[in-house]
Amino acid sequence: MPMSPFLARLREKVGTDLLMLPSAAGFVFDDAGRLLVALHGDGKLWAAPGGGIDPDERPAEAVVRELREELGLETEARGLIGVYGGPEFRTVYPNGHQVGYVIAAYACAVVAGRPEPDRVEINDYRWVSEEELATLKTTPWTPLVAPEAFAWWREHVRR
Repeated sequence: MPMSPFLARLREKVGTDLLMLPSAAGFVFDDAGRLLVALHGDGKLWAAPGGGIDPDERPAEAVVRELREELGLETEARGLIGVYGGPEFRTVYPNGHQVGYVIAAYACAVVAGRPEPDRVEINDYRWVSEEELATLKTTPWTPLVAPEAFAWWREHVRR
C-alpha cells in the first residue's frame, strides 16, 4: 500500500509541504551474514525494507508488518539497532510530496517464508555482503545505517 489512509487524509490538509514521519526499517540477515536489501519501486534505489508507522502502532510491530506486506516474510524484531534522521532521510516523491523520515532500524530474523516482492513498493531483492552493498545504488541514508546494522549482527548473532 503506497500511502496509508491516515497519511492520505493528512496530505489533503497540508498538500506537498514537508512532513516529518516516523518509520521503521528491517535489517534482516541470513546465516552467512548477508543483508536483505530491496529495490524500491519509487526511486529504483536499494535499501532495507520498511515503511511508515501507523497511528497507535508500535515501531517493532510496524517493521514486522512492512516485511510481510512488501516481501511476504514472517519475521520477528530481535533488537533495535538505532533511530536515525537528518538531511539524508529527506525525500521528495514524484508527486511533489516532501518527507523527512525518522527511522527506527531493527535487526530482524525470518520466522517463515521466502522473499517475494509485492511489485508495488518492492520490485526485487538481494542478499548482499557489506562489500557488495557498497556497489549498489542505495538511498542516501543506507551508507549511514548499514554499517551499524552489520556491526549489530557481528556483535549479537555471528559466532
